[in-house]
Amino acid sequence: MTELADYRKFYIDGAWVEPAQASDLEVIDPSNEEPFAVISLGAQADTDRAVAAAKAAFPAWAATPPAERLAHVERILKIYQKRSNDIGDAITSEMGAPTSMSREDQAGSGSFHIETFVDEFRKFEFIRPLGDHAPTSMVAWEPIGVVGLITPWNWPMNQVTLKVIPALLAGNTVVLKPSEIAPISSMVFAEVIDEAGLPKGVFNLVNGDGAGVGTQLSTHPDVDMISFTGSTRAGIAITKAAADSVKKVALELGGKGANIVFADADDKAVKRGARHCFYNSGQSCNAPTRMLVERSAYEAAIETAREVAEKTAVASAHDEGAHIGPVVSKQQWDKIQGLIQAGIDEGARLVAGGPGLPEGVNRGYFVRPTVFADVTPDMTIATQEIFGPVLSIIPFDTEEEALEIANDTIYGLTNYVQTQDGKRRNRLARALKSGMVETNGVGRGRGAAFGGVKASGRAREGGVWGIEEFMDSKQISGWDADAE
Repeated sequence: MTELADYRKFYIDGAWVEPAQASDLEVIDPSNEEPFAVISLGAQADTDRAVAAAKAAFPAWAATPPAERLAHVERILKIYQKRSNDIGDAITSEMGAPTSMSREDQAGSGSFHIETFVDEFRKFEFIRPLGDHAPTSMVAWEPIGVVGLITPWNWPMNQVTLKVIPALLAGNTVVLKPSEIAPISSMVFAEVIDEAGLPKGVFNLVNGDGAGVGTQLSTHPDVDMISFTGSTRAGIAITKAAADSVKKVALELGGKGANIVFADADDKAVKRGARHCFYNSGQSCNAPTRMLVERSAYEAAIETAREVAEKTAVASAHDEGAHIGPVVSKQQWDKIQGLIQAGIDEGARLVAGGPGLPEGVNRGYFVRPTVFADVTPDMTIATQEIFGPVLSIIPFDTEEEALEIANDTIYGLTNYVQTQDGKRRNRLARALKSGMVETNGVGRGRGAAFGGVKASGRAREGGVWGIEEFMDSKQISGWDADAE
């Protein structure tokens, strides 16, 4: 057996340290079901040590001039870009994103977010006038304190950089707990931070699971804020755990995005939507997993989606090329298989894919790209977040019906609209109950915030909103502008 890469240490107070007690966890490569690395799960003593380091470092870091904090982050960006392929390769091994996609999109998202935060921070006003009507009233933006960051496995660096970078720029100190399923890219990120030379205690990393370090951070009296990305179930538990200490909680949770396709949509709309659903093996909270199609275009859309599914190759994440890899774990694979079977049992029409491993595969957590038609809004596959490459197609007759179906969900992260009618696009964009609406395949602009409503949580990550998320606003009257 190949020797496992040893990542048992934690990064606390500017140094790599041994865990307080041995608690090894093997990290599994989902392409071959083999362990490739080992980490430690932290105990209360490790969490306490990291929080104490962050608390001690906070006063000096908060008082550091913003330009100096920005210079630190610019160094982080340069080193991150140098290590980008290492980070991408770690993501390939830990969660199964194919090599090309891991390096370009997964690791690349980190560079993108750091660059965007740098641009936004240069323009950030820490003290702003309330308005012309109140010339001596000011709004001051100040760091919150020690921030606990709990990140998921599906887009590791996307979420780590969306939290760590704005928190540091804002003047907070942080303790990061990455997903124990996909922690290795975060360990490389900690190496980046170490090389960048941040002051001791400003950034800390403790591995652990949700029940352990996650709960310890959520309940810790010296943690002033928790920022969490993950399942709605876990987000609810974190909110309850954090209540006793009245800390700020920012949640970015699940989704069940509707993609409303009208008969006048462009000829690539269905293909674009199906590919987006299967992208990252369906493991994205903003995936358009419910395709609502106007009746007159319905059967043609089903055929197009079937073709996309059948042409979507599934292969090892370690192979080069434009294919999808496995899902992250056996637990996730079992859940997806159960939901695919539920679709069949509840009477949806299986158009492509289905249960079981793809043809020619005998190991790895691979899922067949699956399309269901004739799905009704009350079916399990139309209501539950599957987090796999499974598309549910639902017909509609009127705009009002489409809107009703789209909004009939506990979630509210991203919805999608495909139509050439500009007035209808605008109308639906305002009426859909979600934090984001994307239309006709046009991505949200650089600096736009990511976040939802309802059971998708109400965090706003990215851009200036992502910096303000990690700050408190203070309202000041009687400000003497001449004294500045």
